[in-house]
Amino acid sequence: MNEAQKKFGEPIEIVRKKVFPEMNEMVQDFIRQAPFVVLATANDAGDCDASPKGGRPGFVRVIDKDHLVVPDIAGNNLFQSYENLETNAKVGMLFLIPGCDWTVRVNGRVSVLDAKEGRLQGIAANVFDPDDNTRIQQGLLVEVDEALGHCPRAFTFSKLWDTESIDATSSLDPNRYWLGRWRDAMTETDAPPLALPGDHLE
Repeated sequence: MNEAQKKFGEPIEIVRKKVFPEMNEMVQDFIRQAPFVVLATANDAGDCDASPKGGRPGFVRVIDKDHLVVPDIAGNNLFQSYENLETNAKVGMLFLIPGCDWTVRVNGRVSVLDAKEGRLQGIAANVFDPDDNTRIQQGLLVEVDEALGHCPRAFTFSKLWDTESIDATSSLDPNRYWLGRWRDAMTETDAPPLALPGDHLE
């Protein structure tokens, strides 16, 4: 029992039972249909990072009930997740399907796969709207420690997929707005000029 449970109480039995040491069929099917996952890592000092990963549904490959492969598509070369994994090979993953208030969570241990690694053979850069730099340069093999389906409560609280909210936000052209704010932040910090993602929008 952790300190929060001592203070607020332990979970009921059905909540305890939802955490499995492997991916059941429901979890596997959800991952196959998910086009988006947040990958959380931390180094041995406890410094954390959460990185969004996306592609066509099933871009994260289910190998079996105990293993996943997460392809790493060429990007900004910061590699914060991979840097953390050099000293702490544990990850937490949150899978999302647009319009679905359920999510799936997977926690496990990883090993880095080289692009020439046999377990990456046959895995394509399965994404929407690929560009000239869309290629798999490495990947992660995740050995699952626990997996669970997570109830919709946070999504009903936030109305994340509410169509009226989405339409209202879209009408304001949020991608252009936040791109502009990001550019302003780069200028304020005297950062060197970069080839900006999203410049093709202009």
